[in-house]
Amino acid sequence: MLALSTRVIVAVLSTAISLCTFTSYAKVDKERSYILATASSGGTFYPVGVAIATLAKLKITPQHGMSVSAITSAGSGDNLKLMRNKEAELAILQGLYGAWATQGEGAMSTAGKQDYLRSVTMLWQNVEHFVIDKKYAKTGNVSDLKNLYSQGFGIGKRNSGTEGSGKHIMAALSIDSEKFTLVHKGYAGSANALQNGQIAGMNIPAGVPVSAITSAYAADAQGITVLDFTDEQLQKVNGGTELWSRFEIPANTYPGQTKAIKTIAQPNFLAVHKDMNEEDVYLLTKTIYENLVFLQTIHKATKAMAIEKALIGLPAKLHPGALKYYQEIGIEIPAHLQ
Repeated sequence: MLALSTRVIVAVLSTAISLCTFTSYAKVDKERSYILATASSGGTFYPVGVAIATLAKLKITPQHGMSVSAITSAGSGDNLKLMRNKEAELAILQGLYGAWATQGEGAMSTAGKQDYLRSVTMLWQNVEHFVIDKKYAKTGNVSDLKNLYSQGFGIGKRNSGTEGSGKHIMAALSIDSEKFTLVHKGYAGSANALQNGQIAGMNIPAGVPVSAITSAYAADAQGITVLDFTDEQLQKVNGGTELWSRFEIPANTYPGQTKAIKTIAQPNFLAVHKDMNEEDVYLLTKTIYENLVFLQTIHKATKAMAIEKALIGLPAKLHPGALKYYQEIGIEIPAHLQ
């Protein structure tokens, strides 16, 4: 385990975030300096991505010269484009986008199958937060979104996983997203727009707790609500798959949130381009699982991570470097991931 105090960990992470670049403790091999695409800064992808990159700088760079730098992006859809164009070697993706990419379906039907895509590990669950102005909440579940027709709705940045999964969920529930005035902002921007009355609702899928949701509740806990999903709605969203599962956000997770929220969640995973150096992917996978306490100190969402869960729900084959690590520690690898 990483022998660093919480104070040191937070100090290192804060410095990394403020600079958005990282100073190496040893000479970095430029050919082994990798980009990790995340999402907007108000969600979970970015802080976890920064933590992974910082962990690599602390534990891998000094001895091996390999480095990782986390960047913001528009999210899963944008991350696949960055990987396809070799502008990023690593990315955090929604499970839905991983499935679309490997099958050439959904939002990836035009681009086709993304044959470069490989998996490293499952990370945490992406919890759906459909937040609306409370005056539009009649039933308390996502069917209330229909009450927002003609109103502004924050659907996430263009080509983001937030936009893609949000529209997928709405379509499965016969909610016409085109009847909203769609606003394409990041999580923090959507939260601010909701507080300012510029929109009446927003879709924010992320690991709990989400900083943008915390900000929204802190500003107006009595005026907003996160909508529940019924069991029937969960079944419709899955449409015969098992991608989403039931997730309950405990009361008091957010300021002034006095009741549990019965929502749903899908998995997120760390993806990698098939051409990334095998030994470097091995080192990164090994370092993550030998230093989980580091990630779990940075963001509560990663507390769901465990080596026993590393392969659950992965939508793409394992990269040979990740495969090597899992085989080395005796993890049984399903045939479809080899």
